[in-house]
Amino acid sequence: MPESLAKIAQRLHRQLGQILAAPVLSRVNDPLDVVRSAHEVRDGAEALMGAAVEQARQANRTWQEIGDVLGVSRQAAFQRYGKPIDPRNGEVMNTNPLPGAVELARAVVDDHAHSRWADVSARFDDKMRAGLTEEGLAEAWAYIVGLAGAYEGHGDTDVVRAGDFTVTNTPLAFEAGDFVARITFRDDRTIAGLFILGADAATSGAGASAGT
Repeated sequence: MPESLAKIAQRLHRQLGQILAAPVLSRVNDPLDVVRSAHEVRDGAEALMGAAVEQARQANRTWQEIGDVLGVSRQAAFQRYGKPIDPRNGEVMNTNPLPGAVELARAVVDDHAHSRWADVSARFDDKMRAGLTEEGLAEAWAYIVGLAGAYEGHGDTDVVRAGDFTVTNTPLAFEAGDFVARITFRDDRTIAGLFILGADAATSGAGASAGT
Protein backbone atom coordinates (compact mmCIF):
# COMPACT_ATOMS: atom_id res chain seq x y z
CA MET A 1 0.00 0.00 0.00
CA PRO A 2 1.40 3.46 -0.91
CA GLU A 3 2.63 5.52 2.04
CA SER A 4 0.16 8.18 3.14
CA LEU A 5 0.73 11.85 2.48
CA ALA A 6 0.86 12.57 6.23
CA LYS A 7 3.47 9.88 6.88
CA ILE A 8 5.67 11.08 4.03
CA ALA A 9 5.45 14.66 5.33
CA GLN A 10 6.29 13.58 8.88
CA ARG A 11 9.29 11.57 7.75
CA LEU A 12 10.53 14.44 5.58
CA HIS A 13 10.13 16.90 8.47
CA ARG A 14 12.11 14.60 10.76
CA GLN A 15 14.94 14.17 8.23
CA LEU A 16 15.15 17.90 7.59
CA GLY A 17 15.28 18.59 11.32
CA GLN A 18 18.17 16.17 11.70
CA ILE A 19 20.14 17.93 8.95
CA LEU A 20 19.55 21.38 10.44
CA ALA A 21 20.55 20.17 13.90
CA ALA A 22 23.69 18.34 12.75
CA PRO A 23 26.14 21.30 12.95
CA VAL A 24 24.93 22.02 16.50
CA LEU A 25 25.00 18.42 17.72
CA SER A 26 28.48 17.64 16.44
CA ARG A 27 31.38 19.72 15.17
CA VAL A 28 33.07 16.66 13.70
CA ASN A 29 30.20 15.68 11.42
CA ASP A 30 31.36 14.11 8.18
CA PRO A 31 30.21 16.51 5.44
CA LEU A 32 29.34 13.49 3.32
CA ASP A 33 26.82 12.46 5.95
CA VAL A 34 25.08 15.80 5.43
CA VAL A 35 25.16 15.30 1.66
CA ARG A 36 23.71 11.83 2.10
CA SER A 37 20.95 13.14 4.34
CA ALA A 38 20.16 15.98 1.95
CA HIS A 39 19.88 13.45 -0.87
CA GLU A 40 17.37 11.47 1.18
CA VAL A 41 15.40 14.66 1.88
CA ARG A 42 15.30 15.46 -1.84
CA ASP A 43 13.94 12.00 -2.60
CA GLY A 44 11.44 12.42 0.22
CA ALA A 45 10.33 15.78 -1.13
CA GLU A 46 9.70 14.24 -4.54
CA ALA A 47 7.68 11.43 -2.95
CA LEU A 48 5.71 14.05 -1.00
CA MET A 49 5.03 15.99 -4.19
CA GLY A 50 3.82 12.88 -5.98
CA ALA A 51 1.49 11.99 -3.11
CA ALA A 52 0.20 15.57 -2.92
CA VAL A 53 -0.56 15.64 -6.64
CA GLU A 54 -2.35 12.30 -6.40
CA GLN A 55 -4.45 13.64 -3.52
CA ALA A 56 -5.28 16.74 -5.54
CA ARG A 57 -6.37 14.59 -8.47
CA GLN A 58 -8.56 12.49 -6.17
CA ALA A 59 -10.16 15.75 -5.07
CA ASN A 60 -10.98 16.41 -8.76
CA ARG A 61 -8.46 19.22 -9.23
CA THR A 62 -7.44 19.56 -12.87
CA TRP A 63 -3.99 19.16 -14.37
CA GLN A 64 -4.22 22.82 -15.36
CA GLU A 65 -4.68 23.85 -11.72
CA ILE A 66 -1.81 21.61 -10.62
CA GLY A 67 0.41 22.92 -13.39
CA ASP A 68 -0.37 26.50 -12.39
CA VAL A 69 0.77 25.78 -8.82
CA LEU A 70 3.97 24.12 -10.06
CA GLY A 71 4.66 26.83 -12.64
CA VAL A 72 4.53 24.44 -15.59
CA SER A 73 2.04 23.53 -18.30
CA ARG A 74 -0.72 21.03 -17.59
CA GLN A 75 0.97 18.60 -19.97
CA ALA A 76 4.31 18.92 -18.16
CA ALA A 77 2.56 18.29 -14.83
CA PHE A 78 0.80 15.24 -16.23
CA GLN A 79 3.98 13.88 -17.79
CA ARG A 80 5.75 14.07 -14.46
CA TYR A 81 3.04 12.91 -12.07
CA GLY A 82 0.25 11.40 -14.15
CA LYS A 83 -0.57 7.71 -14.44
CA PRO A 84 -1.71 7.23 -18.04
CA ILE A 85 -3.66 4.10 -18.92
CA ASP A 86 -2.46 2.15 -21.94
CA PRO A 87 -5.41 1.98 -24.38
CA ARG A 88 -4.02 -1.29 -25.75
CA ASN A 89 -4.38 -3.29 -22.56
CA GLY A 90 -6.00 -1.06 -19.92
CA GLU A 91 -2.93 -1.15 -17.67
CA VAL A 92 -1.05 1.75 -16.10
CA MET A 93 1.75 2.75 -18.46
CA ASN A 94 5.40 2.93 -17.52
CA THR A 95 6.26 6.60 -17.03
CA ASN A 96 9.89 6.13 -15.99
CA PRO A 97 12.39 7.39 -18.59
CA LEU A 98 15.09 5.06 -19.84
CA PRO A 99 17.93 5.00 -17.27
CA GLY A 100 20.98 6.83 -18.57
CA ALA A 101 18.99 8.62 -21.29
CA VAL A 102 20.77 11.94 -20.61
CA GLU A 103 24.18 10.36 -21.09
CA LEU A 104 23.01 8.59 -24.23
CA ALA A 105 21.68 11.82 -25.73
CA ARG A 106 24.87 13.70 -24.96
CA ALA A 107 26.95 10.91 -26.51
CA VAL A 108 24.93 11.22 -29.74
CA VAL A 109 25.36 15.01 -29.74
CA ASP A 110 29.09 14.60 -29.16
CA ASP A 111 29.32 12.10 -32.03
CA HIS A 112 27.61 14.65 -34.27
CA ALA A 113 29.96 17.41 -33.20
CA HIS A 114 32.99 15.25 -34.06
CA SER A 115 31.56 13.86 -37.32
CA ARG A 116 31.40 10.28 -36.01
CA TRP A 117 28.51 9.34 -38.26
CA ALA A 118 29.17 5.60 -38.04
CA ASP A 119 28.92 5.77 -34.25
CA VAL A 120 25.57 7.58 -34.51
CA SER A 121 24.09 5.14 -37.03
CA ALA A 122 25.31 2.19 -34.96
CA ARG A 123 22.76 3.23 -32.31
CA PHE A 124 19.82 3.24 -34.78
CA ASP A 125 17.01 0.72 -34.61
CA ASP A 126 16.32 -1.30 -37.75
CA LYS A 127 13.82 1.18 -39.19
CA MET A 128 16.13 4.16 -38.70
CA ARG A 129 19.09 2.27 -40.13
CA ALA A 130 17.07 1.35 -43.22
CA GLY A 131 15.96 4.93 -43.82
CA LEU A 132 18.99 7.06 -42.95
CA THR A 133 22.56 6.71 -44.14
CA GLU A 134 25.72 8.13 -42.64
CA GLU A 135 25.83 10.49 -45.61
CA GLY A 136 22.35 11.71 -44.71
CA LEU A 137 23.44 12.41 -41.15
CA ALA A 138 26.43 14.40 -42.39
CA GLU A 139 24.27 16.38 -44.82
CA ALA A 140 21.76 17.30 -42.10
CA TRP A 141 24.53 18.51 -39.77
CA ALA A 142 26.18 20.45 -42.60
CA TYR A 143 22.81 22.11 -43.29
CA ILE A 144 22.63 23.36 -39.68
CA VAL A 145 26.24 24.57 -39.77
CA GLY A 146 25.46 26.40 -43.01
CA LEU A 147 22.60 28.20 -41.26
CA ALA A 148 24.23 29.04 -37.93
CA GLY A 149 27.99 28.50 -38.12
CA ALA A 150 30.21 26.26 -36.02
CA TYR A 151 28.86 24.20 -33.14
CA GLU A 152 29.85 25.63 -29.74
CA GLY A 153 28.26 23.42 -27.10
CA HIS A 154 25.09 22.04 -25.52
CA GLY A 155 22.85 22.80 -22.57
CA ASP A 156 21.09 20.59 -20.05
CA THR A 157 19.09 17.68 -21.45
CA ASP A 158 15.40 17.32 -20.63
CA VAL A 159 13.95 13.81 -20.54
CA VAL A 160 10.36 12.58 -20.70
CA ARG A 161 8.69 9.22 -21.15
CA ALA A 162 6.14 9.06 -23.99
CA GLY A 163 4.41 5.70 -24.29
CA ASP A 164 6.97 3.07 -25.22
CA PHE A 165 9.69 5.65 -25.85
CA THR A 166 11.97 8.04 -23.97
CA VAL A 167 12.34 11.46 -25.60
CA THR A 168 15.32 13.72 -24.87
CA ASN A 169 15.69 17.40 -25.78
CA THR A 170 19.18 18.89 -25.69
CA PRO A 171 19.76 22.60 -26.47
CA LEU A 172 22.55 23.14 -29.00
CA ALA A 173 24.48 26.42 -29.35
CA PHE A 174 26.07 27.44 -32.65
CA GLU A 175 27.92 30.62 -33.61
CA ALA A 176 24.82 32.39 -34.88
CA GLY A 177 21.85 30.35 -33.75
CA ASP A 178 20.35 27.91 -31.28
CA PHE A 179 18.80 24.53 -31.99
CA VAL A 180 17.46 21.52 -30.08
CA ALA A 181 18.52 17.91 -30.60
CA ARG A 182 15.42 15.78 -30.01
CA ILE A 183 16.30 12.10 -29.78
CA THR A 184 13.85 9.27 -29.19
CA PHE A 185 15.13 6.08 -27.57
CA ARG A 186 13.61 2.65 -27.29
CA ASP A 187 13.97 0.69 -24.07
CA ASP A 188 16.72 -1.38 -25.71
CA ARG A 189 18.67 1.93 -25.96
CA THR A 190 18.47 2.14 -29.75
CA ILE A 191 17.49 5.39 -31.49
CA ALA A 192 13.99 5.47 -32.99
CA GLY A 193 13.99 9.16 -33.95
CA LEU A 194 16.50 11.96 -34.40
CA PHE A 195 15.61 15.61 -35.03
CA ILE A 196 17.58 18.87 -35.03
CA LEU A 197 14.98 21.58 -34.45
CA GLY A 198 15.12 25.36 -34.41
CA ALA A 199 14.97 26.50 -30.78
CA ASP A 200 12.05 28.83 -31.47
CA ALA A 201 10.17 26.22 -33.45
CA ALA A 202 10.96 23.02 -31.56
CA THR A 203 7.29 22.39 -30.80
CA SER A 204 6.38 22.63 -34.48
CA GLY A 205 9.22 20.42 -35.72
CA ALA A 206 11.01 22.96 -37.92
CA GLY A 207 14.63 22.21 -38.76
CA ALA A 208 16.76 19.41 -40.08
CA SER A 209 15.36 16.05 -39.12
CA ALA A 210 15.60 12.33 -39.50
CA GLY A 211 13.47 9.75 -37.79
CA THR A 212 10.44 7.56 -37.72
